[in-house]
Amino acid sequence: MKNPTVSSKDINSHPAAAMQVLVSKEIAAHIRSWRFNILILLIVLTFGASLYVSSMGLKDAVSNMRDPDQSFLYLKLLTTTDNSIPPFHVFLNFLAPLLGIALGFDAINAEYNNGTLTRLMAQPIYRDNLLFAKFLAPLIVVGTLFIALVLLMIGGGLLGTGVRIEPQELLRILGFTLISVLYVAFWLSLAILLSIRFRQPATSALTAIGIWLFFTVFFPILVNLAIRPFLPNPNYISEQEYLAYNELILNLLRLSPSQLYTDATTTLLMPSVRSLGPIAMEQMVGAIPSPLSFRESFLMVWPQVSGLTAAMMICFAWSYYIFMRREIRS
Repeated sequence: MKNPTVSSKDINSHPAAAMQVLVSKEIAAHIRSWRFNILILLIVLTFGASLYVSSMGLKDAVSNMRDPDQSFLYLKLLTTTDNSIPPFHVFLNFLAPLLGIALGFDAINAEYNNGTLTRLMAQPIYRDNLLFAKFLAPLIVVGTLFIALVLLMIGGGLLGTGVRIEPQELLRILGFTLISVLYVAFWLSLAILLSIRFRQPATSALTAIGIWLFFTVFFPILVNLAIRPFLPNPNYISEQEYLAYNELILNLLRLSPSQLYTDATTTLLMPSVRSLGPIAMEQMVGAIPSPLSFRESFLMVWPQVSGLTAAMMICFAWSYYIFMRREIRS
């Protein structure tokens, strides 16, 4: 049987064929990678543990008539917890950056150090095809993983409860999946940028992990320390001024990608969330505790989604600019 290979003539005449070969090569390399398999195992274990805890408290959650979200059974599988372990979307806020960093911190500099980058560029392929393949292949693998987990959750919920999923729930879960892939894409583009900027994979990995720790742990502390000296005594200011100061703090915290991801996923997975900022008492008077539609929730989180998309595009564009101008034969 003839081996189906792509010749140089085919690649020259069909640039998409070169892209397909590179993406297939990167996907196969990630699937065979031990660090990728370890992270996948960690995510699957946390997903299983969170799903088990939420399923144990599912009966109480859906029978609580005071909860506006009690009718969304499949969303409860992702958000219900007994405080022993966090829900899955909180876990993913910490694990998704590690997944993106692990898939991209040595994307370019490993090829350079191994001497394979020059041989790759000697083939009849465009230089930007290599960069696009380094970015697209991990996203395809991550997207496939998240979709598989979501389908597993929906199938398990259908078998365990016999309740069919509502269209609103399906749209919200798919939106949560897309935002999670976008969150991974930001950290992946940042890791690829660092792999181009630094020649040693260890340096790019430590830098990426340092940036992740800064935004996750230290950035909220720095914001509170910077704002606290300027905050007046709450006893001597009006309610509107107090809300304005809290809104300022929240806007500063939203410079962190993790805060944007938390706001977006919380709003999509909890339809009763009507605001992401402080609310005055006058706004709460007469408010009916009912869930929002998917369209209203998505419009509420559109600034967060736009922020993550813009940050991802800036990192990738910067990577593209540096990589296209770099001399790789030296």
